[in-house]
Amino acid sequence: MADDTVGKDVTPQGSSGPNGAQVGSPRQQRSGSEREKGFLSELFAPVAGFGVSFSTMFRKVATEEYPEKPRPTAPRFHGRHQLNRHPDGLEKCVGCELCAWACPADAILVEGADNDDTPGGAGRFSPGERYGRVYQINYLRCIFCGLCIEACPTRALTMTNFYELADNDRGKLIFTKDQLLAPLQGGMLPPPFPMADGMEERDYYLGKVSGPTDGQRAYVDAHDAGTDDDASDFAEAPGNVGASVPGQHDVVHAAHPTSADTREGANP
Repeated sequence: MADDTVGKDVTPQGSSGPNGAQVGSPRQQRSGSEREKGFLSELFAPVAGFGVSFSTMFRKVATEEYPEKPRPTAPRFHGRHQLNRHPDGLEKCVGCELCAWACPADAILVEGADNDDTPGGAGRFSPGERYGRVYQINYLRCIFCGLCIEACPTRALTMTNFYELADNDRGKLIFTKDQLLAPLQGGMLPPPFPMADGMEERDYYLGKVSGPTDGQRAYVDAHDAGTDDDASDFAEAPGNVGASVPGQHDVVHAAHPTSADTREGANP
């Protein structure tokens, strides 16, 4: 069947688009504005990529003067860890080791011990039955994810805004309890000493203890005046003291009777 549309105009009525003659028109038949626009585009095409550079070249640059003037971090920045204290100075850590179990990088080593504030005992360092005798965080492994903070049931472990942890000695990046423990604030007493009179473990975590009592002050004064307990010194400075000598934690752990059971998985 022959096509009867050959040679006829089949453009739909009312269509505003260009016809075939207009689409295939030579460049010389285009309007002057179109020719001028194309010429300018071709002229500036080689340098168009430098537009952003030229627009910012003469702006004043806000130079960050680090480390002389470090910028403040975000309020919830994940920095170096800290072991907190109660208002009287006792440690919040109870040596439960949940932070070590929650750590995906196996960067935390905790060794718990029993509090013993009986006459002749090692002393009390936290409310309740146990405390963290040894606490180490290997910042060569830590990924600052914060899962250890979520796992801590006593809010003993938190993260500060301190981030300047770089060092050229691997041993100094293994932080021990004496480095992670929060400093004593005004009015706090250095452990070991008994709990506040009439208070139980739950009272500490309910915020009923606002500071040391007279009985606690008298105990600390008497302890500092005439006692020198090796066990208490060992508990106050566990691990590689100051992280100044790599491997020092092995020497200290070897003095503990359970070192053979607890040193497995310690820092390399």
